[in-house]
Amino acid sequence: MSHEAAEAERPQPERGRRRWLVIALLAGVVAFLRVRRRWLVVLVIALLAGGTAYYVLRSSSRNAVTEEDLWFADVTDDVGLQFVQDPGDLNRWLLPQIHGTGVAIFDYDGDERLDLYLLNFGGANSKSTNRLYKNMPDGTFKDVTEGSGLGIGGENVGVIVGDVNNDGWPDVVVTQYIGVKLFLNRGDGTFADVTEESGLKNPLWGASANLFDYDRDGYLDLVIANYIDLDPAQVCLHINGKRDYCGPSAFRGTATKLFRNRGAELAQNKNPTKPRAAFEDVTVKAGLAAAPGPGLGVYCADFTGDGWPDIFIANDAQPNHLWINQKNGTFKEEAHFRGIALDAMGVAQAGMGVAIGDIDGDGLFDVYVTHLSSDRNTLWRQGPKRGQFTDRTAQAGLMATEWRGTGFGTVLADFDHNGWPDIAIANGAVSRGTPTPNPELGEHFSEYSERNQLIRNSGDGKFLDVSSKNKPFCGTANVARGLAVGDLDGDGALDMVLTTVGARARVFRNVARNRGHWLLVRAYDPRLKRDAYGAEVTAVTTTRRILRVINPGDSYLCSSDPRAHFGLGDASRFEAIHVLWPDGLSETFPGGPADRAFTLERGKGRAETVKVP
Repeated sequence: MSHEAAEAERPQPERGRRRWLVIALLAGVVAFLRVRRRWLVVLVIALLAGGTAYYVLRSSSRNAVTEEDLWFADVTDDVGLQFVQDPGDLNRWLLPQIHGTGVAIFDYDGDERLDLYLLNFGGANSKSTNRLYKNMPDGTFKDVTEGSGLGIGGENVGVIVGDVNNDGWPDVVVTQYIGVKLFLNRGDGTFADVTEESGLKNPLWGASANLFDYDRDGYLDLVIANYIDLDPAQVCLHINGKRDYCGPSAFRGTATKLFRNRGAELAQNKNPTKPRAAFEDVTVKAGLAAAPGPGLGVYCADFTGDGWPDIFIANDAQPNHLWINQKNGTFKEEAHFRGIALDAMGVAQAGMGVAIGDIDGDGLFDVYVTHLSSDRNTLWRQGPKRGQFTDRTAQAGLMATEWRGTGFGTVLADFDHNGWPDIAIANGAVSRGTPTPNPELGEHFSEYSERNQLIRNSGDGKFLDVSSKNKPFCGTANVARGLAVGDLDGDGALDMVLTTVGARARVFRNVARNRGHWLLVRAYDPRLKRDAYGAEVTAVTTTRRILRVINPGDSYLCSSDPRAHFGLGDASRFEAIHVLWPDGLSETFPGGPADRAFTLERGKGRAETVKVP
């Protein structure tokens, strides 16, 4: 469904207010003509004048663009990013083409500036390759792909970044339409393709991926949400009789793949010819093969509070999966039991992207999943008991968005630094709709374009759509897919990078005015020489406790900056930071002034308790 059609079908409160105003005016005229009493005339005129003034003031205040409402500027040209996504031969009408590709935001060379890695889906007959862009001191991005080892061709889909061999350098995993690639960071600005020697094999359509330490041995394991077993020869038609991309319902879902990192074994192996990285496919052994599905989004975190990371899979048009870690190398699927498989109406929606954040400040992270425009994006609030979720989309005000779209990439992040995470959504249809006048899209993709969305968290988990007031990000229809966040310019505010199908990737700089104070915290384990994926970091002020989870792999097909970002509102300092490390150690670090980025190292805080696994 196009955004125009969605807008037409949703209730229009503005039109309703106009209608009642006209009715009130007519009623006043009738009363004046039928009852010519001076006191009634005066009363009617007063009521009409007051109602009209209220309507005008309310309407103007709601539609006025204020400094607080405008959050982002499109700086793609300013930073010199010229990447245009190659979707491959459009005459194939291959479903992965419309599903798009992702982007990684990470510091690949250790210069403390966030770089970009963007994916292409050109295929065997295309000369296009994935591109690596270095963030230069002047704020521009330079294409440094040549010689980096990351400039691969093929049908690339998603990306996740993390240090899989604990050498202090972030490595790169790329999912593909039938395949997977692993690149080890050499530490000199180049990467080595170690896929074959590592034992990684995924002969399926891989979508989003996560790195997490499910067995708590100190090495990051890999999970890939695989989509459907597609028959590329199948021809599908739109209701208008024209060729269109097939939907997922005609195909079987496939198993989410879990690969155990054998790094601990390699560390004990003194053989000089040992592989540089090694993984074991434990999908069957771990139990994940028991419930295949059309997975698109994935996120790994401790959903139950037992200290062991679990796996959430957003499935397309089928119930979501929540794989609970049994602490013995196996997982049990419990999404229905925990309330996160279906929406409040008991319906399985078309799950795409996943965003994680504590939307109401209760110390428990909540889950937001994007869907088709004919569905509703869903917010599952966690609690009051940890590990239990309830659809609270309507209660949070998220049913009353200005328009609807088919959402893919999405993030929960505090863009205005008021202490509450906001929502950004990358929209774009997967079936034909009404063409939109965006010349960048071309004839093929113009019928799939929709506008993105920005939704502000006003506090206590209540949201207000500010999309129409953010035209740089939301004003132009696109076929958007990947959405990643990170502080690209070092000013403490989160910027965004957006990928689109068949068009330019775009950089949106955070220009929100009157932003509150902030913190940017890296949770680092010096024993492992890497970021502590899975750590729960809580910033404490005099009035708030703000939770963030360390995992860059939310959204859709993307990898964001792994540091924890906090908006602190009016608090110019913080009282303390609590870190619950992935191995169960809980530490408190002293407070200090806000508006700075710093690193917290495991073992250097004041230990409080050690959680018993």
